[in-house]
Formats: sequence, C-alpha cells, structure tokens
Amino acid sequence: MARKTAQDDPLVPVTLAVGQEDLLLDRAVREVVDAAKAADADTDVRDLTPDQLQPGTLAELTSPSLFAERKVVVVRNAQDLSADTVKDVKAYLGAPAEEITLILLHAGGAKGKGLLDAARKAGAREVACPKMTKPADRLAFVRGEFRAVGRSATPEACQVLVDALGSDLRELASAVSQLAADIEGTIDEAVVGRYYTGRAEASSFTVADRAVEGRATEALEALRWSLATGVAPVLITSALAQGVRGIGKLLSARGGRPADLARELGMPPWKIDRVRQQMRGWTPDGVSVALRAVAEADAGVKGAGDDPEYALEKAVVTIARAARSRGRA
Repeated sequence: MARKTAQDDPLVPVTLAVGQEDLLLDRAVREVVDAAKAADADTDVRDLTPDQLQPGTLAELTSPSLFAERKVVVVRNAQDLSADTVKDVKAYLGAPAEEITLILLHAGGAKGKGLLDAARKAGAREVACPKMTKPADRLAFVRGEFRAVGRSATPEACQVLVDALGSDLRELASAVSQLAADIEGTIDEAVVGRYYTGRAEASSFTVADRAVEGRATEALEALRWSLATGVAPVLITSALAQGVRGIGKLLSARGGRPADLARELGMPPWKIDRVRQQMRGWTPDGVSVALRAVAEADAGVKGAGDDPEYALEKAVVTIARAARSRGRA
C-alpha cells in the first residue's frame, strides 16, 4: 500500500490551488471544507475576496479561540492581494495556527508570484487547476469524470459529449452525472446522441466533420445553426483546422494498424478510423488549399474581415470542394 503523504491530506495547514479553471478551484475548496466538516461538523468557513482580506484581517481570523474551533479560511484571487496583506500571509505561512486550514486560490503566472513561491517554500499542499483550452484536455476530463463515478463510457461517447457541450467544464461534469444517473451499463455514442442531439448537431466539430467529408450543404446548415445557437466562430475555425490537419497527417503517414498510427500521430485509435473514412477523395494539394482557407477564415473571425459569418461559409465551401478533389461523388 502506498504511504499517505501530506499532499494526500486536505487538512494540512495550507492548501494552494493554482490555475484559472473555476470548477477545479471550487472542487479544491470543497474537498478541504468537506474533510474539515467530517472532522468537526461545527467547522467555521470563511470565504474571502482580496478586498475583504485587509491588513490585520488574517491575524484576527487565525488568532487562538477560547473554544479551539476548527476553521477553514479561503482566500480567492490571492494574486490580487495588497502588498501589506501579502506580508501578513507570508508571515502566517511561517507559523500556521492549529485547527485552521488556509486555502489560497492563485491564478498562477507572474502576478503575485512572490506569494506563490512563499507558499510552495512553506510546504503547502498544491492542487493544479489549469484552464482546459485544448479539446484533448477536455476529453481527458470527461473520461476522468466517468471513472470518478464508477461508470464506463466508450471513447466515441466521450468525444460526442465534448463536441456537443464545448468548453464549459461545469456543463460537462453535470452531463456525466446525469448520464450516470439515468443510464445503466456502458454509455455509448448513441446514448449521448439521444440526450444531446440538438447540441451535438450545433457543435463546431459537426461543421468540421461534414466539411472534410465533402458534404457542403450539410456543413453550411450545421454552421448556420451553430452560429445561431451561440457557438463562438473561433471554436469553429479551430475545429475546421483540426479536421483538415487530421486528414493531412493520415495522408502522409505510413500504412498500419490504427493502434500503431495512433502512437505515431498522437490520435486515439477510434479517431484514426474516423479520419480514414473521411479522407477518401483528399489529396495533399487539397489539404494545402483547405489549410489556407482555414487560415483566412481564422483571420476573418479575429478582426481582419468585416463579416465573420461569410469568412466561415467561404472556408467550409472551400474545404468541402477540396475533399472532392479526386472526383468524389
């Protein structure tokens, strides 16, 4: 059995949650608060913003109590604390009080780095809460959520869920909980599609899939619906870029089993199978044309053009034509 370390114990004197992902920051706080209340149901929880933590406030909150009550003090956006308050916190880190757990939520980065370094030097338990900007990170998050609730979901189901709900981790976590509560057995792509079909059809990845398959009319319909339901244009250009790059990678790769190609190209095996189906009709020249179209659209939606919607429509049509460069019917 592995030995339990301070990093495993949420009731260490100081926990440092670093990052900008609100859901993960809130979970880091909840883990500590739940552990404290399990040890003492009367635990006093103080949740403070920088403007509420003035010089001297921390000393008041952590001063010895006549009743020796357990207390959790949460400091949000610690990188924004005033210089005088930072001095107070650094002093406290050198001699933390018993029965009190301090949680510092820090965005990371250069701002307030002195406090971040001081907390680490003092041996604070650290919880990483990074912003998940990459689709692969959100996919890993969904898989982890299913594991956490003891449920099995296919890779395709996880991908459809990410495609449908996008970048909001709270929505993704809520969807996993809902599916786990409602569905028995393995959760597959069909189940997720039934629950989130409207959202999935409006997703940026549906636009990209239809475009690289050469289905221009369906891609344009999905694009218009996505924009109408509030999908950000930059997410659509990102999905188009991923779709075209996936085609390009597989065109230039040596033949082999999906598992071997997955290792070589950095894609999951099921993705290799999907891209293989989509790449019929593509040529290297077609990939080059499509990538230029995506780059132009990306510039268009980021301010270089007057009409982001037109820029996306033009890119979708160009990509669909490139997908039929070998006369695909």
